[in-house]
Amino acid sequence: MINGPAWSEKLRNEIGKAVIGQDAAIERLLVALLANGHVLLEGMPGLAKTLLVKSLGTALGVQFERIQFTPDLLPSDVVGTMIFQPKTGEFSPHRGPIFANLVLADEINRAPAKVQSALLEAMQERQVTIGGHTHPLPKPFFVMATQNPIEQEGTYPLPEAQTDRFLFKLIVDYPSAAEESSMMQRWGQVTQQPSLVAASSGEELLALRTEVDRLHVSPAVQGYILALVRGTRALAEPAPGAKRYLNFGASPRASLALYQAGRALAWLRGQDYVPPALIQELAPDIMRHRIGLTYEAEAEEISPDKIIAQVVTSTPVPAQ
Repeated sequence: MINGPAWSEKLRNEIGKAVIGQDAAIERLLVALLANGHVLLEGMPGLAKTLLVKSLGTALGVQFERIQFTPDLLPSDVVGTMIFQPKTGEFSPHRGPIFANLVLADEINRAPAKVQSALLEAMQERQVTIGGHTHPLPKPFFVMATQNPIEQEGTYPLPEAQTDRFLFKLIVDYPSAAEESSMMQRWGQVTQQPSLVAASSGEELLALRTEVDRLHVSPAVQGYILALVRGTRALAEPAPGAKRYLNFGASPRASLALYQAGRALAWLRGQDYVPPALIQELAPDIMRHRIGLTYEAEAEEISPDKIIAQVVTSTPVPAQ
C-alpha cells in the first residue's frame, strides 16, 4: 500500500505542471479528499483557484465538472430535471453536472439562495432528488467552490447552513515575487500550456481512506479538539462588563472536521498519530467560516482568524 508522502508527492508533481506555488492550498485539498470533505476557496480574481481545482481533478483521474454560478442559474441547471420522451410518452430524468466526482462551483456566491440550496442535499447526503426520486451521486464526490471576497454587487452571501458543510475555507493569497516570475517564464507562450495526466484514481482514493482511518487519535488530543471548539462557543456567551465578539461559536461539525482532517494530514506527512500541533495548524481553515462575528468585532476590524488564534493561545495543550 502506498504511503502518504509518496501519494502526496506524485499528485503535487502533476498539479505543479499547471499551478506554481499554492503549496499550502494543495495540501489542504488533498486532506479534504482523504477526509471526504468539501472546500470553499476565497481569493481575488486571477489567483488560479479554478485552474487549481481543475488540475486536481485531472491529476486524481476522476470525472470533473464545472458549474459557473450566475444570478439567473436555476436549480435544474445544477441537479438536472425530468425530460418528456415523445416515443414512450413518459418522463425520464436528465442528470445535471452535479453527477460527477469533482464538481467546481465557480463563484458560488453569485447564485440566488434557491440554487445554493440545491447543493445542500448533494453536499450532505451525497444524493439528489429529481422528480420525486432520489439518485445517489458517484463515489467519491466532492464540491470545490470559489468566491470573490471583494466584489459584492450581484452576489448572495452563503447562508451559515451551507458554509458549515464545507470542511475547509481556504484563503488563497497572491504568489511570491519568485513564483510570479516563474509564471511569466513558463506561461509566456501559448505553446507552453501544460498537459496533465492522471496520477491516481477514485478507487485508489477510496482505498487510502481505510489507511487514514487506522491513525490513532489519543483521548488527550480528542479532548483538546473539544476544548478548542467549545472555546469559541464560550466567547459567544454574554459576560457582565465584557465585550462580546462572537454571535455564535463553531458547530459540532468543527469537532468532527478537526478529528478527520487531523488524521488525514498526519497520514499525508507520514505520521502514525495526530499531535496537537496539527490540530492547531488546521484550526483556522476549519473554524473561520463556522463562527459569527458581532458588529463590535467588525467595527474593531477583528477577523475570525484573530479570534481563533486567541482561542488556541488560551487553550491548554495536552502533553505529548
